[in-house]
Amino acid sequence: MSDQAFTDAERAAVYRAIGERRDMRHFIQGEVAPELLARLLEAAHQAPSVGLMQPWRFIRITDRDLRQRIQGLVEAERVRTAEALGERSDEFMKLKVEGISDCAEVLVAALMDDRDKHIFGRRTLPEMDLASLSCAIQNLWLAARAEGLGMGWVSLFEPLALAQLLGMPAGAKPLAILCLGPVQAFYPAPMLVLEGWATARPLSDMLYENQWGES
Repeated sequence: MSDQAFTDAERAAVYRAIGERRDMRHFIQGEVAPELLARLLEAAHQAPSVGLMQPWRFIRITDRDLRQRIQGLVEAERVRTAEALGERSDEFMKLKVEGISDCAEVLVAALMDDRDKHIFGRRTLPEMDLASLSCAIQNLWLAARAEGLGMGWVSLFEPLALAQLLGMPAGAKPLAILCLGPVQAFYPAPMLVLEGWATARPLSDMLYENQWGES
């Protein structure tokens, strides 16, 4: 083992946070202390980013009316998604897809504007800005789990409508509505598995060697 490795207990804690992270939809309101929220956002800010562009921007939603309007955008997209699902429409409408009204904190994670000027690492893969923001969100998610807080990533919204609602400049793009706060309990497995919507596939189905499709 490398002499740079964490202790057994430290490694176990890291793997536990990864294994027990859940996309939460059920919250018990409460609050997130300011110093804890600052700690979580600092964890997000320590994410890797291509060319050190740090494309993430977080908007904390503290206005209750604005929170309700954001929830309205999500509900409108939920209906449109159900229509697009066809025969699974009714099944989808029974799922709880967000906890915006119940969580302690709502954050909108967005890509900054003027991203085109960042070439380093993006000349052939411009979507690396999105990958960098996703890493920041994952950092926040894992840190929240370690702190005993639930977090849910809501992606059911029209990006332009949300950007306009939040006064984002041209070129900026919201990627996630993040619901954060205390929960009664963490799901023992992903909620969509528990609800029978989907079945998680094993790593062996996603792991190839040398050539695509060869295991």
